Amino acid sequence: MKIKTNNDSNQKLVQLRQSMILAFIALIGFVIVFFSVLVMNKTDDVLKNKVSNMASALTVQMKMNINSYLSKMETTCALVFVAEEVYQYDATNADLDAYEALSTEKIISDKLFDLCIMENYVDFGIVYRNNHVVGKVSNGTIELFGEHLFTDLESMINRSRTHDGWATGYNGDFKRIYYVKRIHENAVLVTSFYTTELEEVFEHPGGMGDMTIRLLEKNDIVIYSSKDGETGTKLDEDIASRISAQTSATSMDNHYMINVNSCGDDWRVICSIPTQIILKEKKEIQLFIAIVGLLTALSAVIISVWISNRISTPVHDMVNVLDEKAHIDQLTGVLNKRSFEESADKAFHLDNSPERYALILIDVDNFKGVNDTLGHAYGDKVLAGVGNILQTVFRADDFLGRLGGDEFCVLLYLPKSATEQEITEYTSEKCRQLCQSFRNNYTGDDGKYKISASVGVALFPHHGQTFTELYQCADKALYQSKRKGKDTFTIFTEEYK
Repeated sequence: MKIKTNNDSNQKLVQLRQSMILAFIALIGFVIVFFSVLVMNKTDDVLKNKVSNMASALTVQMKMNINSYLSKMETTCALVFVAEEVYQYDATNADLDAYEALSTEKIISDKLFDLCIMENYVDFGIVYRNNHVVGKVSNGTIELFGEHLFTDLESMINRSRTHDGWATGYNGDFKRIYYVKRIHENAVLVTSFYTTELEEVFEHPGGMGDMTIRLLEKNDIVIYSSKDGETGTKLDEDIASRISAQTSATSMDNHYMINVNSCGDDWRVICSIPTQIILKEKKEIQLFIAIVGLLTALSAVIISVWISNRISTPVHDMVNVLDEKAHIDQLTGVLNKRSFEESADKAFHLDNSPERYALILIDVDNFKGVNDTLGHAYGDKVLAGVGNILQTVFRADDFLGRLGGDEFCVLLYLPKSATEQEITEYTSEKCRQLCQSFRNNYTGDDGKYKISASVGVALFPHHGQTFTELYQCADKALYQSKRKGKDTFTIFTEEYK
């Protein structure tokens, strides 16, 4: 009986131990699952917020890109009015001398050609009330508008203050975007470009290849979309219902993350990405945690640490990548436009700052020829090379940035103790080094295609106290460099205003 009792007791102890182990395993399993769910929910929220913030910043960048692109076209058109012949000549005047009319139209055509030669414009010409055209007006546009060429173009002018306007979708044709500006009561300037040109403006950021980028007009008709087959159609109802008529908002639910920002003429830039794509990696990790937790309950502490590392590492890496994408131009390795402007304005507004700065605006001459001759892939290599040139010529404490396309900017540090002459000499020397570095570089396998740099300089605080003010002055100085024949630099003076 005693032996049996001992056996029974041992058996009960074993059963109790087993029960305790099972209870411990169940408890640890519950704790692992409970805390894993808490961690993953927190990771879910953090990841959503971080991705939302990064995507919102990228959407703002795209809004700035399209505004800059449209503003550049408007500025180019405004330059037409420099020639008096443009706004004084009226082809509808029946009293015009035929020879004088031909001579004047030749002058106007030459002026228009000079302005549009470096851009991919489909149209860049003047249309008169009698449908007479001067400059570059394509046959496609003439055939599309027919006998209503002038009247329908004139109807696109919807801004009373500036007497101009943007339009697309004429007769259902969304292949072109038109910009029309009134010259006088019998003439309008028309400029157009293919919507495919917007592919460069709305280039997908790295790591966000699944994002759909759209440009909408005020009636929610898609002007441009990175998704095939959407141009000219009504915005998808799933997207439209989540943003309504909002002009600046971020929406995120279990189906989509959507960012919307308004741009010129009641147009909106909308970026959307399915939420499941954002959380795909997180859900894979969540499944992995559940399986490992159940199989390794006895090693809960070690496994939970390992799982935490597995959770945090990919999330941390992803956030770091998105943060870098939002600040660094990946092609050239310098700051992107938004980050450069923020860094510059912060430098300008430091309390008791002993520094002064020079804002150097750089435009790559003949870059369009590189793209047209050697292809866009080679053009990207040239832009990457420009980033290397900037990092070679300037110091580590100078800010380097790419504002878009082939336009770069440098914020050059200048000690406050330096004299005006020393500042001018130092800045000029840096600009000479920069121009020389461009001269030493050739493109193409035969090494014969030469690029150069046109440079404009504005000084802080003498020429402005914000990035915008300095940029405007530097841009005017850059324009003078272009007028001088390119491949040179100009420091802004008051006479350029």
